[in-house]
Amino acid sequence: MSFIVVIPARAASTRLPGKPLLDLAGLPMVVRTARRAAQSGARRVLIATDHADILQAAAQHHIEALMTRADHPTGTDRLAEVVQTLSLPDEAVVVNVQGDEPLIDPRLIDAVAALLQRHPDAAITTCAAPITQADTLFDPNAVKVVCDHRQRALYFSRAPIPWARDALADGGRRLAPGLPARHHIGLYAYRAGFLKSFPQLPPGQLERTESLEQLRALEQGFSIYVHPTPTHPAAGVDTAQDLARVRALLDQNPAIDAH
Repeated sequence: MSFIVVIPARAASTRLPGKPLLDLAGLPMVVRTARRAAQSGARRVLIATDHADILQAAAQHHIEALMTRADHPTGTDRLAEVVQTLSLPDEAVVVNVQGDEPLIDPRLIDAVAALLQRHPDAAITTCAAPITQADTLFDPNAVKVVCDHRQRALYFSRAPIPWARDALADGGRRLAPGLPARHHIGLYAYRAGFLKSFPQLPPGQLERTESLEQLRALEQGFSIYVHPTPTHPAAGVDTAQDLARVRALLDQNPAIDAH
C-alpha cells in the first residue's frame, strides 16, 4: 500500500487565531498532527500551508512542508495545488489529514487509504462511526452519512438521517432502536486525478444548501466509499475548550506524544 499524507494548515482561524502553531505539550499543533500521521503507513507526510511561520515551524521539526496560495476556498483546493506541484500521477492516493487533529489514530489513516486502493471505481474514501447519542443525531454540526450495501455514500447531511418515521412521530428527539445512523468523520483519501479536477467542479445546490463540500463529488457522480469504524476517534481542536481538553490529556498521558 503506497500513499502520502497532506496536512492543509491555514493560518487564519476565526475561533482560535494562529491555531496550527498553538502549543500542545511543547509542540505546535500542526507538528504534533504530522508526527501522528507519520506513524501510519504513509511513505511521505507533508504540510501544505499559506503562512511562512508554519513553514518555518515544520522545518524546525524536520517535517516536509510546501507553501501554497492563500486564496484557496477549501482545504481540498489546497490539496489540488499540492498534487499539481508534486506532479503526482492520477492513480496516486492522497490522504487529507486536518491540521487540528493532533490525536488522530494512524490506523484510521491506513484504513481509508487501503479502502480507496481496494475500490478502483472510487474517487474518495472516508469513515464514519455509529451514533449512540440522540444529541449527536440532532446536532447540525455533526454530519451524518447513509450508505448503500457496499458502503458507498448515498448522502451526507446535517439533518438527522435516516429519519425514524414511526419512532419520532410524536416529535420526540431520541434514538430509535436499531437505527443505522452514522456520524461522518472528516478524514479523506483521494485519487490524485480527482483532486486535479476538483477546482473545476462547480459547487452544486446540495453543497450550497448543506455547506458540505463532499456533496459536490456526489452531485457530480463520483463514488465515495465509507470505512465503518466501531468507535469515535479523539475529537479535533475547534474551540478553546477543545484546546484545554487536549492539553490536559497530553499532560496526563505523555505516552501519546509522537516522536
